[in-house]
Amino acid sequence: MLSFLKRNKSSEAAKPAEGEPPETQPSDSSTSGGGWFTRLRDGLTKTREELGARIGGLFVPARPLDESFYEELETALIAADVGVTAAAQLIESLRRRARQERIADAAQLKQALHSALRELLEPVAVPLDVTAHRPYVILLAGVNGSGKTTSIGKLARYFQGRGQSVLLAAGDTFRAAAREQLIAWGERNNVAVITQQSGDASAVIFDAVNAAVARGIDVVLADTAGRLPTQLHLMEEIKKVKRVTAKALPGAPHEVLLVLDANTGQNALAQLRAFDDALGVTGLVLTKLDGTAKGGIVAAIARERPKPVRFIGVGEGLDDLRPFNAEEFVTALLGR
Repeated sequence: MLSFLKRNKSSEAAKPAEGEPPETQPSDSSTSGGGWFTRLRDGLTKTREELGARIGGLFVPARPLDESFYEELETALIAADVGVTAAAQLIESLRRRARQERIADAAQLKQALHSALRELLEPVAVPLDVTAHRPYVILLAGVNGSGKTTSIGKLARYFQGRGQSVLLAAGDTFRAAAREQLIAWGERNNVAVITQQSGDASAVIFDAVNAAVARGIDVVLADTAGRLPTQLHLMEEIKKVKRVTAKALPGAPHEVLLVLDANTGQNALAQLRAFDDALGVTGLVLTKLDGTAKGGIVAAIARERPKPVRFIGVGEGLDDLRPFNAEEFVTALLGR
């Protein structure tokens, strides 16, 4: 049986179960901890320290721009999971700039690295515009543990903060705690959740889209079960979810967001390829940047499988998921 849950309706089902993971307990801790750039800079500390430890001795006065310099810099970039292809592109850009501007001193080239990385990332820093359709249906996918359901809760808060009404669809009918976790986020944000005890994910999302149409909702955020790209039967199931969503509302889903855990580094690229081939991914949410030294994966994605990076996450708080901005990201990573 499908149910329509809202915060002001008391229900045992709407209470998070005891002993559930911390992510089922939404936190406002980020809202009082300074501005977004401060949190972004702090969140990228591990990547910045890893990269800084390797390049700190490179960009110094009188260091010649010889082959050894470029090799060491390329190694440092690859270690930060920028990827071999993207690192090679950045190095070539630096070589070209050094020739064109007659730069002979390594200290003068750091700003050139900042510019080259920003130029690589700017094409994928594309904000998500949900005003073209009403309701605007967003289907979220990803592997287990990527932070998908938590991201839905944070996205609900983000869209609400911009005056848009939101409805959540608990389409992860495989994981035992997923329904309760999404209900907890719905309660936190005072957002209705379409759910059912068990059954077919397609039916839940179909019902959610119809409810959104009837109620004049602006944005539908549809959760799906976490799956590995190698689980072919589950990949077929999510294709079915997408087809059924289109039957509920022609043209939907309007966005297919893939949630990637930055901790997975280069494996995130393999996930992106698999989900993109199956679903036609239209945007990315990159989570847990605060817990990894592999923040350079954004550059690898921009070079090898460019998709709009809609949002990045750097913490556990409700406001720690924000639109990706290339200039802010590079400045937080490399410094000014």
